[in-house]
Amino acid sequence: MKATLSEPEIVTRKGKPVSVIVPIKEYEELLERAEDAGDIAWLRRARRKPLHYRSLEDYLAERSRK
Repeated sequence: MKATLSEPEIVTRKGKPVSVIVPIKEYEELLERAEDAGDIAWLRRARRKPLHYRSLEDYLAERSRK
């Protein structure tokens, strides 16, 4: 069965919208956009944090103690 929707179909229950039927391609694009938005939000939070650097020797010494 192949059906093409020109626009999303809204499913209602008792007169209120409860679901939307969209083509799979559009759904996948929406998921990708949501993931991208999450990545951008994480990056913005990470950029607000101050950067702390340490020498390679300090890192290796700490790592060998574990």
